[in-house]
Amino acid sequence: MKVTVDVDCSPAEARAFLGLPDVTPIHDKYIKTMLDGFDGIGSAEQMETLFKSFSPMGDAGMRLFQQMVNLGLSGMGSPAKEDRK
Repeated sequence: MKVTVDVDCSPAEARAFLGLPDVTPIHDKYIKTMLDGFDGIGSAEQMETLFKSFSPMGDAGMRLFQQMVNLGLSGMGSPAKEDRK
């Protein structure tokens, strides 16, 4: 048996329903800091350094994110068994 439930709500409503905290002020400050950091960037090396400094776990976080993206893209290459019937 397969049951599907569709819930139509905004991300903020979903977070409130699940009891997760509202991190909007933290997110806004993080984005403002990142945008302010872009002022005066003149080369790709400076931009890479900036992104590494903002990533949650530095280089390890960037490598983990890249691995997740690669894994997700590799899974998109072949159709699921049910789709081939």
